[in-house]
Amino acid sequence: MTEHTTGTREQWLAARRELLEAEKDLTRRSDELTQQRQQLPWVRIEKDYRFETDEGSASLPELFRGRSQLLIYHFMFGPDYTAGCPACSAIADGFNGSVVHLENHDVAMMAVSRAPIAKLQQYKRRMGWTFPWASSLGNDFNFDFNASFSEEQQREGNVEYNYRSIDVTPVLEAGGEGPVAEMAATCGTDTATYTREAPGMSAFALEDSVVYHTYSAYARGLDALWGMYQWLDRAPKGRNETGPWFRRHDEYHKD
Repeated sequence: MTEHTTGTREQWLAARRELLEAEKDLTRRSDELTQQRQQLPWVRIEKDYRFETDEGSASLPELFRGRSQLLIYHFMFGPDYTAGCPACSAIADGFNGSVVHLENHDVAMMAVSRAPIAKLQQYKRRMGWTFPWASSLGNDFNFDFNASFSEEQQREGNVEYNYRSIDVTPVLEAGGEGPVAEMAATCGTDTATYTREAPGMSAFALEDSVVYHTYSAYARGLDALWGMYQWLDRAPKGRNETGPWFRRHDEYHKD
């Protein structure tokens, strides 16, 4: 027998109407946050980043593909990975079909990773994806937008992620044990190498041939972009977070 609260249909309806008011309040607050997000100051991009794409070498402005807005998902796939991060792959499964719809709203979307373009293409074929995916190997793009970290940063013990300093020492000292090591193994690498990459998304605008950085989000700031989560949050038992990714999420990306 279930241990969850049970009741009559009338009790359920009363509770549901109360919840509806809270949901409406959250929707209104979300609309307000969207306006705040769009009112952030734009920061001009001064660096000349070069990427490798399916069509060859491309600049950051060329990634817009004729549109005025660009959304980039910082996909965890480092140069030494043999496969993409499983969590990032689940997110990519969700946005793969959205690219064409975003393009109809003057928005280009693509993933960027530090793995060589050949590795990205091979993994994309394996996963059956069609979204554009560029390699930033050899430039500072992922580092500048706090989605990649150097060995030196790891040795210092702290990295800047999600607008705060994170002590990575406990995760690294765990070595081959624990949920992070399990995730690393699925990517064919070790804990230190795996955690030199991190998930995130960044938004850019293009005006008069000038690119501006407008927004970035990391860690749980990506939850709203993970379409699967929106469904799970409405399932009777919620996210049921028991796997290695979710435990890693709790200990490494708390907020």
